Amino acid sequence: MNFSSFLKLIEIQTKVASIIPFLFGSLYVYYRYHVFSIKNAVIMFISMIIFDMTTTMINNYMDYKQAIKKEGYGYEIHNPIVGDQLAPKQIKRLIIFMLCLSGCFGLLLVSQTNAFVLFLGIICFIIGIGYSFGPLPISRTPFGEIFSGITMGLILTFISMYIHIYDQEFISFHHESTHIELFMNVSQLLVLVIVSIPLIMGISNIMLANNICDMDDDLINQRYTLPICIGKERALLLFFALYIFGYFSIIFGVMIGVLPFVSLVTLVTLKPVLHHIKQFVDAPSKQHTFSLSVKIFILINVVYLSSILIAIII
Repeated sequence: MNFSSFLKLIEIQTKVASIIPFLFGSLYVYYRYHVFSIKNAVIMFISMIIFDMTTTMINNYMDYKQAIKKEGYGYEIHNPIVGDQLAPKQIKRLIIFMLCLSGCFGLLLVSQTNAFVLFLGIICFIIGIGYSFGPLPISRTPFGEIFSGITMGLILTFISMYIHIYDQEFISFHHESTHIELFMNVSQLLVLVIVSIPLIMGISNIMLANNICDMDDDLINQRYTLPICIGKERALLLFFALYIFGYFSIIFGVMIGVLPFVSLVTLVTLKPVLHHIKQFVDAPSKQHTFSLSVKIFILINVVYLSSILIAIII
């Protein structure tokens, strides 16, 4: 396997779906709480990016193994195991190695913080692996968009914040003999949910766009995704609505004071985003227009997190 094939196998272009929430959480925690641990951030980033790469590899491997339709763009070109003639056994060994490596860095992060980070990490591992693996992978159900959006848009953003403020009673996690006590600052958790909505919506829409493009192949391969359950027209309408909801959440966040006024600059992305949405809705295609969902996510959220950086500077 050469480096080019490896980048295809991990779908390097989709790693922004984990990097951007990490960057946003890191900036927002400094903006709101004025604390930041470089050591914890570096450890988390390494664990996170390795695990994200690994889950994508698992997804491509399972798509290859479970494919019923073994022809066309989705199988022959998009999946690098077939397109680049990669050895499945080599990929399995690489998956195991990278899972272990990610887990080691995760445990290192736990040693620097507390048990609640371990709890959240276990949830992410279960969802990440269960997304493509097991008797009923999440990716083959109508819940893929929900799990991917919440896991990467909300939980990942939360962890990237929590590792800096774990000692500030934001959430405290205590266990004694047979008792476990969990204390949460609900108002601060609601703040996190509100500011994470644009990330949640964007990541969910990357998955939704992928499933819309794959509807014909998914029916043959017995993947009963959300677009198949609700129909193509409703799925495309949902694709549009989720982005609009993300914009409204930014306006609401500014109004209640949990986002800086400068975050309204994100609204300038609305015109190009609507143009890209129209392009995708008019001709959904894995080969030609799916990448627009990634471009939209980057466009909205790079401006969004840049607004937090500007607020920190000024």
